[in-house]
Amino acid sequence: MKKFINNVENILSESLSGFGKAHADILNVSLSPDFIYRKNKSSKPKVALISGGGSGHEPLHGGFVGTGMLDAACPGQVFSAPTPDQMEAAANKVHNDKGILFIVKNYSGDIMNFEMGADIIDHEHTTVIVNDDVAVEDSTFTTGRRGVAGTMIVEKTVGSLAETGASLEECKNFGDHVNKMTGSMGVAFTSCTVPAAGKPTFELSGDEIEFGVGIHGEPGRKREKIRSANELTKDIIESILEDLKPDNNQEVLLHINGFGGTPLMELYLLFECGQKLLEKNNIKVTRSIVGNFTTSLEMAGGSFTITKLDEKITKHWDTPVHTAALRWKM
Repeated sequence: MKKFINNVENILSESLSGFGKAHADILNVSLSPDFIYRKNKSSKPKVALISGGGSGHEPLHGGFVGTGMLDAACPGQVFSAPTPDQMEAAANKVHNDKGILFIVKNYSGDIMNFEMGADIIDHEHTTVIVNDDVAVEDSTFTTGRRGVAGTMIVEKTVGSLAETGASLEECKNFGDHVNKMTGSMGVAFTSCTVPAAGKPTFELSGDEIEFGVGIHGEPGRKREKIRSANELTKDIIESILEDLKPDNNQEVLLHINGFGGTPLMELYLLFECGQKLLEKNNIKVTRSIVGNFTTSLEMAGGSFTITKLDEKITKHWDTPVHTAALRWKM
């Protein structure tokens, strides 16, 4: 195993400490319990958005803490759910008189621990469950579809709505809506190595891929021989469109996400393949984002996420955001 490590047991705390120092103008980092929170709390009451999950998916979720997005993020150990005391501490720190909205990826451990954390806080709260992965209905880690790269889109759009002073119910309903309008699927060329394990999670031969892989290395729809980017794009996008059933001339956001080990040159090639295929299907890509946003340590591969746009989703995607990993102005 070749990684930048001092001690496996300290990898998360050292990383979080460095992250906090690197982005001290945007956020603060609390250790024991671990959570990341916005440096500048809104001066007006607002719904506080809290997300989190296992580490190893950076910049999800800590990289999305800041103005226009999350108020706090709870990082668990690598690929392990955060603990209820982290959610409790984060909620008590960032609540701002309009309730807490938890945004949780659909993994059994995450849901169980966030539910336990929610049960011990005194603030009004509710939860959005993200389950955008169309690859499989059930896996080792979930009952139902997995939450993957579409989580970032939910966090951005609902974060924008929360900044307007919207109610907890409005933010919850909008998060559920964005989730339903979003579908994702990925493919892996290699496994990743969890530091504590010291060896790859799974093995692929030099000419094999895992089609529909999960972001922890969970099996997908099938293992097969590698094919051209156009052929892989066609299979993935057709699967997503079959699920989303977009209208003719539907406007969409196309997100190409890297798993950590694939260069941007290849991710932009995938965007080219995907945009052309969607255009042939009379689907208009009017918003886009390409890069490593929901990673799986150093796994080689990537995913497509498509969100059907309406006026409200488009509006809240376009609004200004300032976080460590996502930032733009009007």
